[in-house]
Amino acid sequence: MSLFPVTSTLQPYSRVTQHPAELLRIFDTGTHVVRWQRRTNLAITTYLRQVTTKGLLSSGFRTCLKANQQLDPIHLPDGPGRSALADDIRQLSVLYHDLLGCPMIGLRLEVLHNAMCPRFHVDRTGIRMTCTYLGPGTEWIDDVQVDRTRLGSGANGLPDTQSGLFTTDETSIEAASCFDVVLLKGTLWQGNTAQGAIHRSPATTPSDNPRILLVIDALWD
Repeated sequence: MSLFPVTSTLQPYSRVTQHPAELLRIFDTGTHVVRWQRRTNLAITTYLRQVTTKGLLSSGFRTCLKANQQLDPIHLPDGPGRSALADDIRQLSVLYHDLLGCPMIGLRLEVLHNAMCPRFHVDRTGIRMTCTYLGPGTEWIDDVQVDRTRLGSGANGLPDTQSGLFTTDETSIEAASCFDVVLLKGTLWQGNTAQGAIHRSPATTPSDNPRILLVIDALWD
């Protein structure tokens, strides 16, 4: 699926970087999460707060884009800062296309008032890109601190804190910040059937609402 080489040496489960070129590390064996730390863009933040307060963004949007195709501005309400958000989404789309080499991407902007996926889980995807523009970022946990058999139905209906998912009392939950770009490797990535990034949507408070999340997935012919 990718032209990028995969190293044979086991790499860290998750990586944090300030450089977009390091997103390539998602292809390393054993690496399931790469977080690119970015600065907040005040123009985008102000724009999103204004349009959501006015109810203009509704629940967001979903679309598909071909390689190098720009996002149609019709998906975003008019207002100061719209071009900044559209340009950021365009740049992330191009970056994702270049990383994966896919002919098309599925792109969605979610406007969330509750946690979309509050339980720890693994996505049945290849490599997914996310960026939280408003609210708390995606959370994940290192593989060595959990019992994967307790994910999903293995939890027997119990919450994560009671299901036996956590194998230590000192389990550390990592989280992205606003505007960070996060790559999450799923179970459909080659050789990753029983692996994948264990992650969840963060809990939200009234002051966090709405949480606005960009998600990009590869689409293959």
